[in-house]
Amino acid sequence: MLKIKKILNNNAVIVMDKAEEKIAIGAGVGFEKGKNDILNPQKIEKLFILKENEKLQQLLQRIPEEHFILAEKIIAYAEKQLDTKVNDHIYLVLSDHLSFAIDRHKQGMVVKNKLLHEIKVLYPKEFDIGLWAVNYINEKLAIHLPVDEAASIALHIHTMKIQGGDLKDTIRQTSILKSMVDSIQDFLGIPISESDLSYERLIIHLRFALTRAETESSDSMDEEMQAMIKRKFKHSYRCAMKVSDELSKVHGIELPDGELGYIAIHIERIKNQS
Repeated sequence: MLKIKKILNNNAVIVMDKAEEKIAIGAGVGFEKGKNDILNPQKIEKLFILKENEKLQQLLQRIPEEHFILAEKIIAYAEKQLDTKVNDHIYLVLSDHLSFAIDRHKQGMVVKNKLLHEIKVLYPKEFDIGLWAVNYINEKLAIHLPVDEAASIALHIHTMKIQGGDLKDTIRQTSILKSMVDSIQDFLGIPISESDLSYERLIIHLRFALTRAETESSDSMDEEMQAMIKRKFKHSYRCAMKVSDELSKVHGIELPDGELGYIAIHIERIKNQS
């Protein structure tokens, strides 16, 4: 038997479940209810027993109710599209993020996501969910959140998947990838089109190269092939070396020599297509 201890809003209440305090979420769970009323379990969509209970209570009392409902809908859509459950912590972080983004937008503050193109390539499913979420929010609130917000939502969803990773680590890796691509563009003196398939292949390979370097696993190219690429694609190989040197100096990440040959091949393809 769940007894209501406190009404947070029409869709969220604090209940006592035996001797444990929990937050019950569900459409209309708090509507026309009062303290000590018994809650119908069938109305509950989510029951939180989180360390963040206090933070979630504060958030639910601070942000507009509709912002939390929007986050709920987006999370449900994401779980369906990805066919997986996400960490309950996302209810806290995504609701807070969306409410801040919506308020910021209404105040005329436009924030660009510098990692938009990289996120779009690295996390395509999550980015599609982000696009759906932006369209859904814009339709419901009659506003015009930019596509950059889809990338931010995608990162939150990715890191809240089971074993999805840490948000700071994900942003750090994506930022490093952007700096590597920028370095290649500067060296070649040509822009790399984000819509080009070669750009997508480059980004994906660089991500795996970073992961292998940080986990100290290797995908080494044999010495004969390495020497051939170094000889045949001199300019592209020098570019790969420059990227590797900057990665080492700025981020302390050492790429094995075997990776340089693969990166040079991708650079050569981009150079030829330009």
